[in-house]
Amino acid sequence: MQAPLLCAPGVDAGSAAADNGLECVQWLEEPPHPSWADGLKDTWTPGEAGARERLADFLDAGAGYGSRRDIPSVPATSRLSAHLRFGEVSPREVYQAAAELPDDDAETFRKELLWRDFAWHRLYYRPEMPTQNLNPLFDRFDWSWSEGELDRASANGRDPRRPVLDTDSVEVPEEDREWLQLLGHWRSGTTQVPMVDAGMRELWHTGTMHNRVRMLVASFLTKNLGIHWRHGEQWFWDTLVDADLASNPFNWQWAAGSGDDAAPYFRIFNPETQRTKFDPEGAYVGRWVPEFLTPGYPEPIVDLKESRRAALDTYADAKAEGEDEVGS
Repeated sequence: MQAPLLCAPGVDAGSAAADNGLECVQWLEEPPHPSWADGLKDTWTPGEAGARERLADFLDAGAGYGSRRDIPSVPATSRLSAHLRFGEVSPREVYQAAAELPDDDAETFRKELLWRDFAWHRLYYRPEMPTQNLNPLFDRFDWSWSEGELDRASANGRDPRRPVLDTDSVEVPEEDREWLQLLGHWRSGTTQVPMVDAGMRELWHTGTMHNRVRMLVASFLTKNLGIHWRHGEQWFWDTLVDADLASNPFNWQWAAGSGDDAAPYFRIFNPETQRTKFDPEGAYVGRWVPEFLTPGYPEPIVDLKESRRAALDTYADAKAEGEDEVGS
């Protein structure tokens, strides 16, 4: 279950619940400890006024959106996704407002709005999308997976980034321990893959992550680590301010290759190529992973080349198994 809404500034939590039947919580001057939401107050201004301010800022600075939107250190994206998710501004209004952008930028931005609507279109026709592979080929995949870890991931009283292992008085099969540790490294941004760790730390601190980096961390989890996309989808559901029932699983299945309009599975992002191409000066990684610039930075928790090769072998095996079933 996702956390309750944060009340817009000036809105009383009790009156909001009485008037609208919606639960929301106040911004806290002294948040509880530990608090996963420490960075949200500095990142978001909830409510319609915040949405309109964000839209105006984007339109003022939106020239060059098409060429700059993939650079995570540059504030070139609209940052409207959470406001759209909570209905604080309508996609129709944003679509029309994009006419103020240069034509090429407006077209590129509007395609992103249409992609969001397409996710809801697919959920309507494929209501199983949040929990099931849309492409049955991926039911044959040897992904690491634990229904129990999904159930326990939001348990109270511990750092949710850490997987539940025997230290929590939970019996975990020996064969699951290694990949659950990898999942914990991914959640906490300690994979020693700088671009991945930067994205996961940004997510934990701010409740958002740059779109280019979202694709990268999803590819890394499902392909380099071989972990089922549902573990990533759930983590985003628990931590992303803009997560919704359609876009979150739709985009995870797109990245994992299991969706019905997905990226080809063999499209495996190379985190180092992505870093040198989209963060060549190290501004993004340097902000979130400052230790990367210090001597003795550790090696990644998996070998990127070997894990890519293993992912492609798994894909080939699943395809061959499917062809054998068709031919039998």
